[in-house]
Amino acid sequence: MTRNCTRSCDGLELHFATNHIGHFLLTNLLLENMKKTCRDSCIEGRIVNLTSSGHSITYREGICFDKIHDPSGLNDFVAYGQSKLANILHSNELSRILKEEGVNISANAVHPGVITTNLFRNRTIVSALLNSIGRIICRTVEQGAATTCYVAMHPQVKGISGKYFTNCDIASPSSQASDAELAKKLWQFSLKTIVSS
Repeated sequence: MTRNCTRSCDGLELHFATNHIGHFLLTNLLLENMKKTCRDSCIEGRIVNLTSSGHSITYREGICFDKIHDPSGLNDFVAYGQSKLANILHSNELSRILKEEGVNISANAVHPGVITTNLFRNRTIVSALLNSIGRIICRTVEQGAATTCYVAMHPQVKGISGKYFTNCDIASPSSQASDAELAKKLWQFSLKTIVSS
């Protein structure tokens, strides 16, 4: 997490560029090959987007599209939350599109839990506090990876798409994360962004 909201080389708010646009672009670059592989092999493909429970720390409207190109005055926690909300909305809209196309690929979002990482490395007080108590209350990287691996590989998840998972189970995300119109708007915004970059 950056200490101050900065811009990527493409002029986008850095959290949003890194956590959403990069993943959106990569998914779109791989999608046709995934579709072909699924058709040829008759095996379900699975797309798993990593998100965070921090997706609920965002604007009332969910995504503030004006702040993506002008992050001035944007709080870094809100910017991070907005980018993680975008991960869920991306999964939901991709799931809808794939179902509509009749493609055997699922798309889900996963919250791995609070993990002892260097996410707060730029916040010395928070970092010191988390390092002190993190071993007690936080998950290890291996524990955090469990839900991602479950959604990516477990037979019980076959055919499940457009869901938010935590602790190896379907969970309820924020109301903004369930907003189908916001997901469509984000999809269109993201397409325009990757075309213009």
